[in-house]
Amino acid sequence: MAVRYELGAKAEFPSGTRRIVELGGRSVGIFNVDGRFFALKNVCPHHGAPLCVGAVEGRMLDSKPHEYLYGEENSVVRCPWHGYEFRIEDGSSITDPKGLRVKAYEVAIEDDDVVVYV
Repeated sequence: MAVRYELGAKAEFPSGTRRIVELGGRSVGIFNVDGRFFALKNVCPHHGAPLCVGAVEGRMLDSKPHEYLYGEENSVVRCPWHGYEFRIEDGSSITDPKGLRVKAYEVAIEDDDVVVYV
């Protein structure tokens, strides 16, 4: 059963920000992406890097030859050690979405407070 953690008022987490918190002995990154909240375990599954301190960006999308499309703006976190990319929304890997994943936790807004279930 998941444990509920109140992190503070929603206003304390402006859009485009992230915060690393310790919840039940776990390091967790809390992200506000355009007003939507997500939480990921702060450990890259590749070699254990503090994933959630990595760059939050978009990525190059599949496209035709000589066509360069950039998308998913502010939806991808890049590991600071080796550049592995994961979707903030669900922790799935960009290169291996079925095989490599970061633990994602449920986030809710309750009475205008950010609440995470770990």
